[in-house]
Amino acid sequence: MDAIANLMTRRSIRRFTNQPVSDAEVETLLRAAMAAPSAGNAQPWHFVCIRDRAVLAQLPDIQPHTRMMLAAQAAILVCGDLTLEKHEGFWVQDCSAATMSILLAAHAQGLGAVWCGLYPRTAWSEGVARLLGLPHHVQPLSLVAVGRPAEEKEPSERFKSERVHLDRW
Repeated sequence: MDAIANLMTRRSIRRFTNQPVSDAEVETLLRAAMAAPSAGNAQPWHFVCIRDRAVLAQLPDIQPHTRMMLAAQAAILVCGDLTLEKHEGFWVQDCSAATMSILLAAHAQGLGAVWCGLYPRTAWSEGVARLLGLPHHVQPLSLVAVGRPAEEKEPSERFKSERVHLDRW
């Protein structure tokens, strides 16, 4: 799949089959995440791969919009390590770029995925941090549910020319 087609056809997938996702496929997602740009090339990210069904089942109790985790074959928690930042506060952008790279790599492999936000909701990010035993200097940003898609969505045209401003507002 070429890059533009991947960008234009990727959709958030929330329904998954029970077919497994291989370790090699997950590693490809992580390699894509770590290829993302970051401020000052700090790469302040850490990732927690979650396959344990009991842990996946607890996530909707913390973040209510993560019920798809019950059917996902894996989840990837994207975190920012505040001690690795070169430019304070840019970990959010860095980890967002890594999250998007995971989504695009999943789609390119024929997998389904959806970005579930945690930060800046303190209860959600702190709850996941407690559940997974994160150190205090590691901030969870997002959870990505991954699996084989059990739904198909048509591409969505979202371009709005009225949102484009040339040279100045």
